[in-house]
Formats: sequence, C-alpha cells, structure tokens
Amino acid sequence: MSTAETPRSSPDEPWPVRVVSQKVGAWIARLGWVWVDGQVAQISRRPGAATVFLTLRDPSADLSLTVTTNRDVLDAGAPELREGARVVLHAKPEFYAARGTLSLRADEIRQVGLGELLARLEKLKKLLAAEGLFDRARKRRPPFLPRRIGLITGRASAAERDVLTNARRRWPAVEFRTVNVAVQGPTAVPQIVDALRALDADESIDVIILARGGGSIEDLLPFSDEALCRAVFACRTPVVSAIGHETDTPLVDHVADVRASTPTDAAKRIVPDLAEEVRLIQLARHRLDRSVRNLLDREAHRLDGLRSRPVLARPQVMLDARAAEVTALRQRGGRCLDHRLGAAADELRHTLARLRALSPAATLTRGYAIVQRADGQVVRAADQVTTGDPVRVRLADGELTATVDS
Repeated sequence: MSTAETPRSSPDEPWPVRVVSQKVGAWIARLGWVWVDGQVAQISRRPGAATVFLTLRDPSADLSLTVTTNRDVLDAGAPELREGARVVLHAKPEFYAARGTLSLRADEIRQVGLGELLARLEKLKKLLAAEGLFDRARKRRPPFLPRRIGLITGRASAAERDVLTNARRRWPAVEFRTVNVAVQGPTAVPQIVDALRALDADESIDVIILARGGGSIEDLLPFSDEALCRAVFACRTPVVSAIGHETDTPLVDHVADVRASTPTDAAKRIVPDLAEEVRLIQLARHRLDRSVRNLLDREAHRLDGLRSRPVLARPQVMLDARAAEVTALRQRGGRCLDHRLGAAADELRHTLARLRALSPAATLTRGYAIVQRADGQVVRAADQVTTGDPVRVRLADGELTATVDS
C-alpha cells in the first residue's frame, strides 16, 4: 500500500513504523534543495571511502546537523577545509528511515573566504549600529571599586592569568567569579552567552570582563557574532570587552560598555591601584593639612591684629573717652538748662513789671477807684446808672458797696 493510500491512523488501526517513517521522509523531502550557512564542527574522512561526513553547527545556537557529501565535491569546493571554518553548502535534507535520523546531502560546498567574512561583519555592524547597540548614551560606567568581578575567558588561558594577576597586584582583596568557556570554535558563542546570563543574574557581580588573547580574524569570529552582541547589550551589569590586541576590534567591542585594548588593560581599567590610591590619599591629606595650617595661621594673624588695636589692647581707654564725653554733655546740658532758666526768669520779671505797669491796681494805689454795676460792668459814664442802683467800688485795698443817690 502506498503512502497516499494509507488511511488516517486510529487506536484501532495504528500506522506501522515504516509508514510513519515514509510520511516523515515525504514531509522532509518537500523542503527540497537549500543553501545552508554554518560552521564545521567535525570532519570525518575515512580512508578509501568516497563519502565524507561533516557536522555542521549553527554559529549562534547549540544546534547541529550531519552533512554527507562526496569526497570529490569536498575537494572541488573546499579542499583545505578544517574544523571551525565557515562554509556555505547546497544540500537537500534526507530522512534515513532505518536509523530514524535526519541529515543533509550536499552536492556543492563553498568555504567562506576572509573577504566575504569581513563583508558580512561590516553588514552586521551597520545593522547593529542602526538598532542603537553601539549608542554611547546607553553605555554605563563600571564602579570605582567593584565588590566582585565576573570573568569569562578560556580555561588556563594567558588572558585569564593576565587579568587575575594584574588585578590582584593592583588590589589584593579583589574577588573574582571566573567562568571558563570555549573562546573559539563552534561551541564558543553558546557557552559565552550562557556565562553572560549566569553572571548577569548574580547580584554580587558588579562588572563582567569578557577576555581572550590574540588570534586571527577567524579565531575571533565568535566575538563578532550577532547573538553574542545582543546578549551583551541585554546585560544589566556593565560589560568590559578585552578581546585580542589593540588592533583587534570585534563587534562586541562596540557593544560593550568599556573596551579594553588587552586583558591586562581591562584589569587596570576595572581595579584601582592600591598603592596609587594610598599615594593620592596621602597627597590629599597633606594638602588638607597644609590648607588647615594656612587657615589657622591666617586667622591667628587676624586675631593678633585685632588684639593689637587700642580698643582691645586697652579697652578702658574707650570707656574713659566715653565717660569724658558723657560728663561734657552733662555739663553742657546743665549750662544750657541754667541759661534757659535764667533767661526765662528775666523775661518773666520783665513781663511782670510791664504787667504791673499796665495793671489797674497800680492806678488804684494812687487813690483811684473802679465803679462796677451789679452785673460787673465798669461804669464809665453817669448815665450808665440810675438813682437807687447798687454799685461796687473797688479800691487799692479792698472794696465797698454803695447806692447811687443822684
């Protein structure tokens, strides 16, 4: 029975394994021939055999596929192919029903050259820059003295030794959490990404150093991988990139918060020099002591100048002067008051003399009298009174009452 004629499966009529294998193979065969980009993780050439087996790995993920090809195809397209090289191959997926495995059968293999790799990197660089992964505004400054430093590097590598040795030489108490990973080859990117996530999740880590020694452009390719660049960009912890030498600039250098030219430079940038900091502290203390002494000397001179002034050297002089001023003012006030009182007394005597000269009493003493009617009006003419009117006669000494007779 053919696959097309096979009815749907059911608990009562299940499909045999061969039918399932045939259907899986038919579905996979629908994909047809495709171009595949990957990194060679393993090459298996058996002496005398016409078939070559390759393990093709995704550069950015922990995924791989088996590739079978003819030795002539490999020799024609990539005669010097080695593990770790990038290739582009034309292949068709095939499902082997006997073993239940999936592989690719390639009829053309092209090894990616250096020029093409650089062109791909430049294209990726422009893409990441356009997305803002290289933006300086988002870069964070590592702390002055990190509590604990995360280090991602190769096991027992020169980069690890340089970072640890120089950092501990500068600050002996510095703490590290080191994660050893593959720094080249097809497994490098997944391991580095996992290490980044683990260190970024550790609350005790203040800064992460990604370190590797020098190498060729092909050796440093994992540090220009898009997945690694995005993982560094997503980190909440500041990341320092110390890859290769001064002339090496993988893409992760542009994404990292700080770029160090070498692993040794990374240790110098992250960890302060204890001897230098002690020297700076001593210098600052000396400057502070000198400033305090100068301030005290200046203020002491100022106090001496104030104390040497007469008002402070002999304060009684000021009191004596003020007492003399008060005495002079009192005497002056007394003289002014006596003068004004004397002048007022003289004026009062003169006024009294004039008053007495003008007073009717003075006239009365010469024998005159003042006649007033009962209502007090002074009688100046005889017709102002009539016979029988009582009048009052004021004399110089006393008064008397009279009645008008005629």
